[in-house]
Amino acid sequence: MSKAIPEVTLNDGLTVPVIGLGTYKLKGAAGVRSITSAIDHGYRLLDSAYNYENEGTVGEAIRRSSVRREELLIASKLPGRYHTYDLAVEAIQESLYRANLDYYDLYLIHWPNPKQDVYVEAWQALIDAKKWGLVRSIGVSNFLPEHIERLERETGVKPSVNQIELHPFFNQEEQRKWHQENNVQTQSWSPLARVKNVLDNDILTPIAARHNKSVSQVILRWHYQLGSISIPRSTSSERQLENISIFDFSLTDDEMNKIATLSRIDGRQKNQDPAEYEEF
Repeated sequence: MSKAIPEVTLNDGLTVPVIGLGTYKLKGAAGVRSITSAIDHGYRLLDSAYNYENEGTVGEAIRRSSVRREELLIASKLPGRYHTYDLAVEAIQESLYRANLDYYDLYLIHWPNPKQDVYVEAWQALIDAKKWGLVRSIGVSNFLPEHIERLERETGVKPSVNQIELHPFFNQEEQRKWHQENNVQTQSWSPLARVKNVLDNDILTPIAARHNKSVSQVILRWHYQLGSISIPRSTSSERQLENISIFDFSLTDDEMNKIATLSRIDGRQKNQDPAEYEEF
């Protein structure tokens, strides 16, 4: 099944599947079962974060899996309270200890926290962690173009990925265009938005019916055609399989344009504006 998931190559050469598993709230024994189920279905990209407090769960799922560690791509993220250089280095090491891993494939700064204004220090810690072999590829999450430009200007290193809130109600057209022009891979968190808001949607439902697919599959196909890596979370084995079964149909230009009309300027789900929001 994993061979059916296309891959993209990041600006540093790392090859990553275009869809992965979000693990937010997947914890404990139930979380391990959900993650091993996803791996069995062919997921190879697993997205976690220090603040999800489930890196240990992800690590345990990896150990119980029949798939070799080298075939998996494991991601985690640095929390805002550890942005100063020394604390960031310790946090990356702690992330690895929690998961019982020798390295992460992808490690991101979770939020820029611009009021603190220490994200360049955090970025330098990620750069060094990559040099030391603790991380294969380094990126950011929820960064605005101005934040990424500053990282590159002050360190000479551009992030490979920017993971942003992206779904049909907030399609981030300008940010995506900037990513494309600057060779930074877009990754979508909360790709399905709130399910209750999409399942009965007047635009999405007819498109799904036309393709004999679910609304969720249409949305995830939309992400793929936008060129973004999506990381939907699901505890259901059936839904996990459904979410990666999106490569046997295509949305037309007209359908893509119709979905684009759903986006709103105030479409963020929790009003977490990276220019203001502080995550610790």
